[in-house]
Amino acid sequence: MSIRVSNLTKLYGEQKALDAVSFDLPDRQIVGLLGPNGAGKSTLMKILTGYLPATSGNAQVCGLEVGTDALDVKQKVGYLPEHNPLYTDLYIAEYLHFVAGLYGAPSERVEEMIAQTGLTPERHKIIGQLSKGYRQRVGLAAALLHDPEVLILDEPTTGLDPNQLVEIRALIKRVGQSKTVVLSTHILQEVEHLCDRVLIIHHGRIVRDAQLAELQAEGGLENAFRNATRVG
Repeated sequence: MSIRVSNLTKLYGEQKALDAVSFDLPDRQIVGLLGPNGAGKSTLMKILTGYLPATSGNAQVCGLEVGTDALDVKQKVGYLPEHNPLYTDLYIAEYLHFVAGLYGAPSERVEEMIAQTGLTPERHKIIGQLSKGYRQRVGLAAALLHDPEVLILDEPTTGLDPNQLVEIRALIKRVGQSKTVVLSTHILQEVEHLCDRVLIIHHGRIVRDAQLAELQAEGGLENAFRNATRVG
């Protein structure tokens, strides 16, 4: 299993952001993580990436315990947070070489990622001059530089135009052929285009875990989401 989560709980004071969450994700699967605002999606992703400790329970990534092996986990995981943190005064290649150095990744990976993420036409610009779509590509390139086994993406397509959406979807699809991808989004259409499986989280609990095809056969993803989160 790429990811194994067992009874994962996170408290912020008296607020329970995650409540005994459990699931397993196999290799080479694109999984959509859905839920209303405040459901616990970002908290779950931050724990899986080793950036936030759990209150109780266990999470493993590629057989490593997130709580005790956080540095090793970060070598296995590529993470694109919702608010893409970039050094906007650096050129694209300059920034990616910096990130490669942090991971100990070979410098040749920078040119590979620039090509794979479609950054070549903009590579002469500093990041602060880039559009939202190209900044997302830089974030994806940085997340993939060290060739992680697991890729965790938080709202990766927000703010992209239709052409950029098609290109980023294609990139995520390609990545999902060799890696486990966890994709958090509010855009159900993105899940329908990209994902094999869907986890729906509500009030810190997994309320639905199913293959996308199963949910579509039951009346569609939107209907399943509304039923699982008791909307309408």
